[in-house]
Amino acid sequence: MKKSFIFVLAAVAGLAGIAIGIAAGRSNLIRVPKAPSASARVVPAHTTAGVRNVAAQQSGQMQVVRLASNPQPAPPFLARDIDGNVVSTAEWKDKVVLLNFWATWCPPCREEIPELVDLQGRYKDRLQVIGISMDDPEDVRAVKKFAVQEGVNYPIVMASREIILEYGGVPALPTSFVVNTESKVVQKHVGLYPTFVYETEVRSLLGMPVEATVETFKDEGQIFLKNAVLATSLPDVDFKDLTPELKKIALKRMNSESCDCGCRLTLAQCRINDSLCPISKKLAAKVVAEVSSNAPTPASAPSSAPTTSSPTSNQQ
Repeated sequence: MKKSFIFVLAAVAGLAGIAIGIAAGRSNLIRVPKAPSASARVVPAHTTAGVRNVAAQQSGQMQVVRLASNPQPAPPFLARDIDGNVVSTAEWKDKVVLLNFWATWCPPCREEIPELVDLQGRYKDRLQVIGISMDDPEDVRAVKKFAVQEGVNYPIVMASREIILEYGGVPALPTSFVVNTESKVVQKHVGLYPTFVYETEVRSLLGMPVEATVETFKDEGQIFLKNAVLATSLPDVDFKDLTPELKKIALKRMNSESCDCGCRLTLAQCRINDSLCPISKKLAAKVVAEVSSNAPTPASAPSSAPTTSSPTSNQQ
């Protein structure tokens, strides 16, 4: 039986399914198992999430472009593509880059390929699409055959442990990182997105006209998991009964204590990386409960002494 050679930072004891996307009927994606294993397998997602950005999907254009206000430099790597050519992050300067993690056995990935080919063809030297194939290294011939059949016009690099770990783990396929002209990662998309989403981002980053509002957000782990320490909230973690100080204590614990699901991540990172993980959700709730129960009881206010009024004078 064919085995998928995937090295991934994030781990899960049991494979969860999730579907994320913008287009209805196109939101299925493939969950990547988090345990690093040479024989790791992936399975299709079975859970369908709500459709995102319905207005954009219906109108065929992005209304809001969201880019990180604290973008991190793209982790550098030097590799050879499937044709033997050198691919280096040093060549990305002044270009917008779409770094697309995919696999030939991933249906939504295959559906996305023509869109990426189209974008690369239309924006040519101003955009660089790079495919990172999560197929087994020994299947490079099959990847080459697929690339020729689909007319892929951009380099494809076979995934390595180093590349995947540098980009913080790949929770599902397809996953794409958007890199600006200063070689900084400004967005990450998990799932299948229509062409106009990427095109609007690319045009915005190239300083070209777009019919969209550009907004920024602080990367608190949405792009790079290491930024989870900056998070002020976590998926499905209820902090509402904690004071601001107790919330800080709880978040500090979640950023220092490990999850037990086998992911090798902190609780905070696991909640961000896989919001469906029941183990990190339970452990995070336990941390909140413990912090709340150990909170010092406010001292009772001292009773006020009765006030004694001075005798009033009846002098006329």
